[in-house]
Amino acid sequence: MKSLQSNIKKAKKYLDQNHCISVPSETVYGLAANAYSNVAVKKIFKLKKRPSNNPLIVHYYDLNKLKEDCYINDSFIKLYNKFSPGPITFVLKLKKESKISKLVTNKQKNLAVRFPKHRLFKKLLKNLNYPLAAPSANISTKLSSVEASDVKDEFGSKIKYVMNGGRCKIGVESTILNLINKPTILRFGGLEISKIERVLKKKISINVNPKKKISPGQFPLHYSPGVPLRTNAKKPNINEAFVLINKRKINFKNYYYLSKKKNLNQAAKNLYSLLRKIKKDGYKMIAIEKIPNVGIGKTINDRLKRASKY
Repeated sequence: MKSLQSNIKKAKKYLDQNHCISVPSETVYGLAANAYSNVAVKKIFKLKKRPSNNPLIVHYYDLNKLKEDCYINDSFIKLYNKFSPGPITFVLKLKKESKISKLVTNKQKNLAVRFPKHRLFKKLLKNLNYPLAAPSANISTKLSSVEASDVKDEFGSKIKYVMNGGRCKIGVESTILNLINKPTILRFGGLEISKIERVLKKKISINVNPKKKISPGQFPLHYSPGVPLRTNAKKPNINEAFVLINKRKINFKNYYYLSKKKNLNQAAKNLYSLLRKIKKDGYKMIAIEKIPNVGIGKTINDRLKRASKY
């Protein structure tokens, strides 16, 4: 318990001084800073080399803190009660009196908000008197980090502190839902759309490539391992790594498994770390067999489609 408290204390010290730190979540590791501070938020964009028109998600401990910054509605309350804390991000209308930095939203009048489930991240938020802007801890367009070592690979000593919360349980980013007008999915993520539809008792529209970017994860090139990647492959070309989700009788050196039993949750959890490993192993091309486009498989396919824009 003492080490947990000292980790929180250390993290808070850096955040209070407007530095960026890395935090663990159930989805991926985040690059976190005070969402009320222009100085701190600028550092996030600079470290990530992130375009200023790509808004950030802001993380809250609970509803009381959120009410200071955003208007909430019935759909939000239903979904919050069912799925938060967890891998869902809500886009809500921002209050005029909100202290959220305009850099977070690219001067827009809405805000993407989430309540993370990871106990370390939650504990940290409880100890702060401001929410945390925390996009994924990676260089813009590159693979997200699912372990503390990934963050160190990405940023080296440029980040003041990396909170080590172990391997992320879900391994892909949160599902983003716009709740300002008609509920609309803006990014496929760790929470299946069918579960959201069951709570709201209606079909939800999907718009993951809008012209106006009001949430993260909507740019065509994203989640890239840094080498060309092709999807729906039946077999690999020479010198190509082959990524599979179902066990083969013959196992070649260039075969890599997201799952050996077509388990899509396991495949999502392993996706980023496996693509990192393949690059580290020296492959210059990656082929991926067809992933079923159901449930979290839709999220995997979305990430692979964006990664293949290399």
